Amino acid sequence: MSRAFEFLLRRRGGTGLHWTDVFTYFWLVGGFVLMLGPALWLVNSSFKTPAALAEFPPSILPYVTAETVVQGYDKPLPLYRVTDKETGEERVLAEVRRIGIMGQMVDPKNPGEIVKVNIQDRTPVRSVSFDTENYTKPFTAFDFPLYLRNSVFVTVVATLITLLTNSMAAFALSKYNFTGRSAVMFLIVATLMVPLSVILVPLYSVISAMGLFNSLWGVILPTVATPTGVFMLRQYMLTIPDELLDAARMDKASEWQIYWRIVLPLTAPALAVLAIFSVVWRWNDFLWPLIVLSRKEVYTLQVGLATYAGELNVQWHFILAMTVVTMIPVVLVFVFLQRFITTGIAGSGLK
Repeated sequence: MSRAFEFLLRRRGGTGLHWTDVFTYFWLVGGFVLMLGPALWLVNSSFKTPAALAEFPPSILPYVTAETVVQGYDKPLPLYRVTDKETGEERVLAEVRRIGIMGQMVDPKNPGEIVKVNIQDRTPVRSVSFDTENYTKPFTAFDFPLYLRNSVFVTVVATLITLLTNSMAAFALSKYNFTGRSAVMFLIVATLMVPLSVILVPLYSVISAMGLFNSLWGVILPTVATPTGVFMLRQYMLTIPDELLDAARMDKASEWQIYWRIVLPLTAPALAVLAIFSVVWRWNDFLWPLIVLSRKEVYTLQVGLATYAGELNVQWHFILAMTVVTMIPVVLVFVFLQRFITTGIAGSGLK
């Protein structure tokens, strides 16, 4: 920990501050706020109540207005601090109702007298409170676990098939010399320029003809062959010496054994990068599952959240909390596989 602080506080100017130190700190702090600020705001807002989310100006921390039960009123009333302009005495009053810019308030100890206070002259009695029901209620009262299970299935299966098919294609395009190899590679890379919206209709026709409409396999299969994955793995496999494969052939190894036991282990960094990309793509995919899936039983998480917003009249406190939950798997993938990213991208020549 001490070495980390020493690294963070290290300055070029020695005891003083050099102008490059000021610029570096400004750049790092600005980058930290821009990169993590929205995520931190999302996490804090996911613990807010609907009233706290609707207040203006918005607060960073999840505050809750204190309430008290007042004799003669059925529901608990919110508490406010009001300062008497004549005596300067501060009182804590409960607001009965608000009419325009005036609030009708009562003293909880003497509720018989109504006091009219301008809303600009009162301050809510608030404290920091984390509303954990935003996380627990969607799991118990709605179909969120079902959507989560569908998304996990789609992401895991699609990633495994993507790694297998793309690595096999890359192995053939990098280690076998055949007529038209460059043309095939050019054709695969050229598909990067075709946006998904152009092929949506023909892709939908194919999936419908195969009977995969309203099936999770209809979401998985059209997305497993990615030109980015084939290109990245092929570039990495080109760095593996052909002499290594020739030595394996001399030892009577089959082509499948060469691919499975030699090439795949040596391509692990690039495979890890492709796995990260695939997890992010499949987990966050929204448009294609929205087209293929129309029954709630097979909704993925992203589609379920979209319909969830419409059915519940946009209950943002639930949506924000579930959005945080959907971020957790992607963050975990980056945390555990981040050491492969630099190695894999540098080895495959991607920028």
